[in-house]
Amino acid sequence: MTESSKKILFIGAGRMAQAIIAGLNKTDMTIVASNNGDAKRLEEVEQKFGVMTTDSWKEEIEDADMIVLAMPPEAHESVLKEVELFVKDQFIVTLAAGIDPTYLEAKLPEGTPVAWVMPNPAASLGKSVSLYTLGKHVGEHHEKMLEALLDSIGSSEKVTEDQVHALTPITGSGSAFIYRMANSLVTSAIDTGVTEEKARKLVADMIHGAAAMLQTGEPPKKLIDQVASPGGVTAAGLEVMDEGQFDQMMQDVVTACHIRARNN
Repeated sequence: MTESSKKILFIGAGRMAQAIIAGLNKTDMTIVASNNGDAKRLEEVEQKFGVMTTDSWKEEIEDADMIVLAMPPEAHESVLKEVELFVKDQFIVTLAAGIDPTYLEAKLPEGTPVAWVMPNPAASLGKSVSLYTLGKHVGEHHEKMLEALLDSIGSSEKVTEDQVHALTPITGSGSAFIYRMANSLVTSAIDTGVTEEKARKLVADMIHGAAAMLQTGEPPKKLIDQVASPGGVTAAGLEVMDEGQFDQMMQDVVTACHIRARNN
């Protein structure tokens, strides 16, 4: 059996699980999705993605190679108490903020291979940038299985447990901050008289181009200087950002994310 033909059981079928399932559908992995008592959601997932669903994940866990915990952080403790009773050598992967390998290993039988993955919603388009870190019992075949999953939804970076905690507000929550800025720019564009559809396209294309420039490897500061001529129109806007302490605000945004993650 190849890495791509493994069986993956999702416990949870919300937005992030569906985003990953959409990416995994490009592989020949066997996907089974479950959700705690939400029959309507399972029906929607089955119809949308053509995958197997079950209202009893316990019946599917025995021959699963990987179990993906796609649920809120606060749901993990109770679910892990049940999972613990069925785990043999299955690879347990969580997608929840703050639920690191140290936590998983403390809740599961000794020797259980675990991993923590933090993707973002662009997984459904194969454009996620996913952070991941591994527990101390993960073998080479487990990591290859995880890499096959991550490759199907975008790019990924293996980092330390502490780095996942520190970087999640940037790679995970960061897209929402970009969307917030985009929403404001769309509103300003509409005020000029263009349609909402055209305003969204203009802003989306601009952000796409800006991202492409960042991917060339040029430092953001240098890219800013390429756009902003001294005393020019862009410079006037940047001055307003400076007056509003934009950089400090973004640091405060990231700090707020860290605080909330620790308190979950």
